[in-house]
Amino acid sequence: MRVIDLISNTKTTAFSFEILPPLKGNNIVRVYQTIDLLRPFDPKYINITTHRSELVYKEVGDNLYKKMAERHRPGTVAIAAAIQNKYKINVVPHLICSGFTKSETEYALIDLQFLGIHDLLVLRGDKAKHEKNFAQTNDGHAHAIDLQDQVNDFNAGKFLDGSSMEHTEAIFSYGVAGYPEKHDEAPNMDSDIYWLKEKVKRGAEYVVTQMFFDNEKYFAFVDRCRAEGINVPIIPGLKPITFMNQLTALPKIFHVDMPEPLVLELNKCKTDAAATEVGVEWCTMQAKELKQHGVPSIHFYTLMATQSVKRVAEQVY
Repeated sequence: MRVIDLISNTKTTAFSFEILPPLKGNNIVRVYQTIDLLRPFDPKYINITTHRSELVYKEVGDNLYKKMAERHRPGTVAIAAAIQNKYKINVVPHLICSGFTKSETEYALIDLQFLGIHDLLVLRGDKAKHEKNFAQTNDGHAHAIDLQDQVNDFNAGKFLDGSSMEHTEAIFSYGVAGYPEKHDEAPNMDSDIYWLKEKVKRGAEYVVTQMFFDNEKYFAFVDRCRAEGINVPIIPGLKPITFMNQLTALPKIFHVDMPEPLVLELNKCKTDAAATEVGVEWCTMQAKELKQHGVPSIHFYTLMATQSVKRVAEQVY
């Protein structure tokens, strides 16, 4: 079953989470440890992030340096295949514009098709660290909606070179990202909603939101989407705070607001352990309220927060 079917056929709020491929040179054991810790809560699917190459300068001798592209977290497709094979849980690799050419994207789609992986999360992706503003890769896509078009063409049996494949049904089902507090590059919420609606028109079957810490922002976002005719499932994304510095780091990096009651509690913390307790309590409160409102699924971001996600899930699921 595809993710959209699992969401639609689950009578109660489903549980899912996102993981990162291990850093280059590390093995998959830590990924398996995360899954083993969260598997008792019956995850309907697991998302695997994809990371672009970054430009680095490496010394080649005689005080000379060469500019090179280096990817620190390769292996999204391989990790997805390993997880689906070992655990029989649906995996959702991220497909991104950032740092990838159209040809590289096509090769990834071919590999995923061969592996029997049929779910994707289609995203533009972040700008490179050396870029002030996002810039598309040469022969790449500038926007997630353009990447959707390539996936749609692939589903229709069309390759980039004009040749065709033989199949009887669409290969990939996919979701896209949504931003309850607006994408930081969108000029306003009207524009953000307009493009989200276009993504749904072009085939997105569900939306997964950026993390948020105020449920009212999510509820207002869903209401606005419904008023604009966006009727696909909108899955809230949550992340429990685990470090004191996230009080300022998360708003800066992800452009999200922290509710004042949460800010007051975090300001009382003298240690990261204390901040973790506040984070678990706040995230649990969010998840319980969302579940009471009948959201189709809750998606947890586990980076540096796996133990906290487990504690939240124990109280919610």
